[in-house]
Amino acid sequence: METQERRLSRKMATEEKSKNVDLFLPLKKLHFVDRDKLKANDYNPNKVSKENLELLKQSILTNGWTLPIVVRPDYTIIDGFHRWTVSGHKELKEKLGGKVPVVVVDHKGDRSKDMYGTITHNRARGTHLLEPMKKIVKELLDSGKTVDEISKQLGMKPEEVFRLSDFSREEFLELMTKNAKGYSRAEILTNM
Repeated sequence: METQERRLSRKMATEEKSKNVDLFLPLKKLHFVDRDKLKANDYNPNKVSKENLELLKQSILTNGWTLPIVVRPDYTIIDGFHRWTVSGHKELKEKLGGKVPVVVVDHKGDRSKDMYGTITHNRARGTHLLEPMKKIVKELLDSGKTVDEISKQLGMKPEEVFRLSDFSREEFLELMTKNAKGYSRAEILTNM
């Protein structure tokens, strides 16, 4: 049984060790590897819908690759499974030349630290709150962006944009049909 004194001593040693950690070390070793060298871990609880995978792909095509994939030294993914997944889609694979950016984090075989890394990366990204999303959609619409463009770039269906827009149904239909040629308002409604 561990004494309180021993626990305190161990805690102080851990805190002292963490002061000396170079937090930029993984990024100093950023490199590009063949995506096929990477492999999924066997514990990631995060699931993403097909629609959100398409959104992620669109984000990479629009913004470029902004976050490296975090891997163990054996190239098992700690964080970035979904980025790795979409990097295998034909269009991205061709544009990326089959390569993906990675940083290696070596937890010295401590599986629990790998798991903590996966979960904390996932949970730290948070969720989108309703009011700020409404404000964003309103600003985009006010700046002249089309519902189709907003839908594509944010990975939303037109009815989601409508719900966030605070427009009346009539105003939203007007927006949807403003530049439509050859469609009646009824046809557009049935396609929503």
